[in-house]
Amino acid sequence: MNQKEIDNEELLINLVKKGDQQAMRILYCRHIRYLSAVCSRYIYVEKDIEDVLQDAFLKILASIKSFEYRGEGSLKGWMTKITLNETLKFIKNNSRLQFVELKPAEMDKIDEEPNTEGIPPAVIHSMIRELPDGYRTIFNLYVIEGKSHKEIAVLLGIKADSSASQLHRAKAMLAEKIKKYNMLNSISRCKRIG
Repeated sequence: MNQKEIDNEELLINLVKKGDQQAMRILYCRHIRYLSAVCSRYIYVEKDIEDVLQDAFLKILASIKSFEYRGEGSLKGWMTKITLNETLKFIKNNSRLQFVELKPAEMDKIDEEPNTEGIPPAVIHSMIRELPDGYRTIFNLYVIEGKSHKEIAVLLGIKADSSASQLHRAKAMLAEKIKKYNMLNSISRCKRIG
């Protein structure tokens, strides 16, 4: 395997399609961190993340022959979709996603946009991970993955209204966590000044 084949994604894919073990390792090493991050938005137990990623890579390698390269980013998008599907399958099979319908009066409340300025991304990520499974799953699918409530309903086997209500609750819970964080930080700043 030469440097040109390693650097050129399309050539690398062709080698993977031919069963080249070194090309498979390179493909894995190139994408594992990103796909791990995708998976960890939904699942937080390290062993479960490893299991899902293993299943996802087995599926990726098993179906790579059907993959059509469409330019830079197409492979990453395709691999992300497979990983996300495997992640959601794991969640549905191993988790108790509890979806609670909101009353119409609760749905009419406007989502309050909390002030996230100055909050490190790692802290926000941690807050999202602390959301209950159902809320976190819907929030990530809607906000991060850009899925519509209709798409989420199909992916999770729920009603689109359930998706919307879970997102509303997730945002409210996240806003509360952000307010608490900002309040605690302002108190500790005052103590340092005073």
